[in-house]
Amino acid sequence: MSSTDAQWARIEPLLPDRAPKRGGRWRYHRQVIDAIAFKYRTGTP
Repeated sequence: MSSTDAQWARIEPLLPDRAPKRGGRWRYHRQVIDAIAFKYRTGTP
């Protein structure tokens, strides 16, 4: 189960900009948040 659009709309403004001034580009935040939630839900290490 991934995040809904309404859930994403609430947390997206709290995340850092995806275009950092130096270093590589960040991954799509929604994909990362969904992966963290999946690991938490399933209890995988």
